[in-house]
Amino acid sequence: MPATSGMRQIKDLPGPRGLPLVGNAFQVKLASVHQDFERWAREFGPLYQMKMGRTQVLVIADHELFTAVLRDRPNGFRRSPRITEIAMEIGLPQGLTSAEGEDWQRQRRMVMASFAPGHVRVYFPSLRKVTLRLQARWEKAARAHTSIDLQADLMRFTVDAIAGLAFGKDINTLESGEDVIQRHLDKVLPAVFRRVVSLVPHWRYVKLPADRALDQSIAVINATLLDFVAQARQRLQGDPALREKPGNLLDAMIVAADQPDSGLGDRQVVGNVMTMLLAGEDTTANTLAWMIHLLQRNPQALLKAHQEVRALAPDPASFSMELMEQLVFLDACISETMRLKPVAPLMALQALRDTTVGDVAVPKETLIMGVLRHDSVSERHFQNPYAFEPQRWLPDAPQPMGAVAKRAAMPFGSGPRMCPGRYLALLEMKMAMAMLLSSFDIEEVVTPNGSEAQERMAVTMNPVGLSMRLRERSSNGKGR
Repeated sequence: MPATSGMRQIKDLPGPRGLPLVGNAFQVKLASVHQDFERWAREFGPLYQMKMGRTQVLVIADHELFTAVLRDRPNGFRRSPRITEIAMEIGLPQGLTSAEGEDWQRQRRMVMASFAPGHVRVYFPSLRKVTLRLQARWEKAARAHTSIDLQADLMRFTVDAIAGLAFGKDINTLESGEDVIQRHLDKVLPAVFRRVVSLVPHWRYVKLPADRALDQSIAVINATLLDFVAQARQRLQGDPALREKPGNLLDAMIVAADQPDSGLGDRQVVGNVMTMLLAGEDTTANTLAWMIHLLQRNPQALLKAHQEVRALAPDPASFSMELMEQLVFLDACISETMRLKPVAPLMALQALRDTTVGDVAVPKETLIMGVLRHDSVSERHFQNPYAFEPQRWLPDAPQPMGAVAKRAAMPFGSGPRMCPGRYLALLEMKMAMAMLLSSFDIEEVVTPNGSEAQERMAVTMNPVGLSMRLRERSSNGKGR
């Protein structure tokens, strides 16, 4: 245990004044809680304390200090047990994200093996097919001069993409309009978020209609995933060659789980499929929506992205892994979007032992909240920090960023528990954006009131109510 003599105590740190019993709970708004934490960081500094009810919270808005915390996982810190408790209570199967200790070590081997670039490369033709379906859907909207519900369409895209990769199912919500899985998934994360931050667990005593609807959705999701696992096992039994070359992540995870020393079974497989669906749908779709919004509001960056894509990858039907790797400015647009609009701007952890953060003594079981957008929009690390300037991420930028600045933005976390699906997420984003930029001109991206898109927090941070109008591009590059 590290020595703590002469160190500051959490209770002595600055922070917002709270009320008896409830602390600062009534000073934060659920939909903008991340902005409240960011505002307090600007007021009280990168290390401050607050209370949620009677629970004292150490808030860390310094990326170097929080990176050190993340690197001390899984032995020194864990995710807030409150999240796992709520997830288990509603019946969510648990995967790598919520696993701890030896269970995490075992599941990590299984998940990392299934996310290997080789497996994603095998899946690329299916991802291209889903991308072409999104293109066809948007062509219809462009020809009819109708507005596109941007996030709804991007959610369909990510669900179709993840379902194909995860369990080899062509559910095709983009063309069929049938969104049973998506409709149920969309209820889960907001419900978990509301319960995690609730001071009174009313659902344990009185279930409201929303609670009963959530129970029904969880039952449908669990039954569907168990059926997918059963079908995959039949597929592997009927074609033993698939064990050597799995065709999707579900097959790959079952093969890994079936190894004699894995210590894993179908319960962990189902939990990780659920994790992929929940984590991959919201985060990727919302990042894409933010990027389209930011590009539309920054014409020079949009023009440069158009030029790159139309020069290197003008035909979505011919997309390949090699072409995607050449789109370096599009990569920069993705990085700049995640810097300004991280879809996971807060992360809650708990100390597993007495330790220190900087010069602050941190007792065992202390709740820690990481504020991930404080340094990524700081003048200490970025020139013109609130501007959307993708060129800052290019290797040949006139004033290239230093390593410290690049680490200030942590969209996929850091340390041993960095998001295992980051390679797939970046590929999905790049393909969707390359399709959009090669095939259409963006006429407008608007919000319900015509202002800058508002941020709304519900586990992930999403833009409120974006709609988009497109114009098709002809083969000679002129709008039709």
